[in-house]
Formats: sequence, structure tokens, C-alpha cells
Amino acid sequence: MRIATRSSPLALWQARAVAHALEAAGSLRSAAELVPVTTSGDADMSTPISEMSGRGVFVTEVQAAVLDGRADFAVHSAKDMRSEPTDGLTLAGCLPRGEVRDALVGLPLDEIPHGGIVATGAQRRQCQLAHLRRDLRFVGLRGNMARRIATADGPDVDAVVVAAVALERLDEVHRIAQWFGPDEILPQVGQGAIAIEHRVGDSTAAAATAAIIDAVTTRCVEAERAFLRTLGGGCDLPTGAYATLDETGTLEMSALLASPDGTDLLRAAGRDTDPNALGTALARQLLADTESLACAAEDV
Repeated sequence: MRIATRSSPLALWQARAVAHALEAAGSLRSAAELVPVTTSGDADMSTPISEMSGRGVFVTEVQAAVLDGRADFAVHSAKDMRSEPTDGLTLAGCLPRGEVRDALVGLPLDEIPHGGIVATGAQRRQCQLAHLRRDLRFVGLRGNMARRIATADGPDVDAVVVAAVALERLDEVHRIAQWFGPDEILPQVGQGAIAIEHRVGDSTAAAATAAIIDAVTTRCVEAERAFLRTLGGGCDLPTGAYATLDETGTLEMSALLASPDGTDLLRAAGRDTDPNALGTALARQLLADTESLACAAEDV
């Protein structure tokens, strides 16, 4: 079995996690082969992440490797995926979810001087940090985790904000200066989850992945993706969503839609047993609550 993946250290870690899970489940007759792919998002280091919004720049080439037969599976960070399904591919599901929180590398929030500079490539993070500290200034951030950590060590910024799960998976958790709970910075849709796709009709791949998919994570991510999908290609405002499953089997989800500067930050929460119904309802509620906020394309 061949696993297509981005070629960054974090993406390779995630692909190996899928390979190890398949091997542990007895789904492979021999060791899995990784097929590293360079995506357009990796090749273009000049365009801000916010301008690549909704285009699948970190997944399209990985998916193409499966569609054209170079690989049997595509492994992604679930947060990088487009909200709409890709023709010819089935989203099999996700591995058990990792850490969902965001974190600061550099100085903690209360030690950043007045008017301090925080680096982030995500409007979602920027607007929520701006809501916590109105005096902060922001600069863009691109590159793999090593480059982001190096940015935090440099003289031009006071901190960078990143997904804590990336630091955990790369054994860099000691660099975290502050963790943010979902009540402070709501995660991106799919954050912390590793998603697996295979070709439609590939029964061998479907049987292999069925043994390793985590049903709880998959249902939660399905609800979050339904939220983003309902916002549609017409919403460019910062957004986030995070779903959990309670002991009764009911999904609970918080969702966010905000203005880029953090001035208007709207939240909604709900419960349902149907992930698609829950995500759809919260998206419609927030869109109805914020007609004054102009929408143009999905947040990444």
C-alpha cells in the first residue's frame, strides 16, 4: 500500500502514523510505502495563507497522486481539506484526534509588551488574539514548523501562534509559552485530526482503513466540515468550529464567525446526534446573526 503525503516533516509524521496503524491492525501484507508530494501551497512561499483560502493548496497534488494511481491512500491534516468532497475520492475518516488547542511560542500573552508583534498566517487566530489584546500588531507567517519556531526566536516578533499538535508530534512541545483553550481561541475546522482518502470503489483500501478509523473523531470532524461547507465558497470571514461527543452519543459543537480585525466576534453552540444537521444549523445561525459582515470565501 502506497500513502501519498506532503513532504514536510509534520506531514511525513502523520503519514507514518497511518502506516503504523495499518500495520498494527494487520491490514498490510508488507510495509507501507510513502509517496511524498510537493503541493502548490508548499511551492508558493510568497502568497499569504489567507489569500489561498478554500483552494486546497496543501491537498490537491496529494489527492492527484491517488487519483492517477501513484498511491492508494492520501493522508492530510483534516484542517487543510476543502469542505466539499473531491470527485473520485472517498473520505474514509480520521485517526483518533490529537491536541486541538493553539499555542504561543516565544512570549506568553501577558508578557508581550504593549503594541507587541505576533506572527500568524491565519485570520482566525489573529482576530481572536486581537479580541484578547486590542493593542497587538500582527505579521504574516509561512513555512514549516522549524521555520515558525525560528521566527519566534528572531528579533522581529514577540511570539508566533501555532497549532500545539504540530509541536507535540515533532517533539517541540517544550517550546510552548502559553496554551489557549477553545473558549479563548476556537480551533480551525478539523484541527488535530489526520484524515485519510482513497479512490471511490477501491474495496481493498476501504477494508484496510475501516480497521483504523476512529468513529468519534470522524463524526466530530464531519460536523465541523458541514459547518464550513454550509458557509460555502462565499464566506471569507475568519471562522472556526470544534465538536465533541458526550457520553450519550450527542455531538456538542461551538462555532465562530468574526470580522478580520476581531471587532465583531460571534459565537454559536448547539447539540445534535446528526453531524451534518448540527454543522448546518450553526452555520445558518451565524450567517443570520451577521448580515453586516461581508462574506467572500472560506477561511483556511
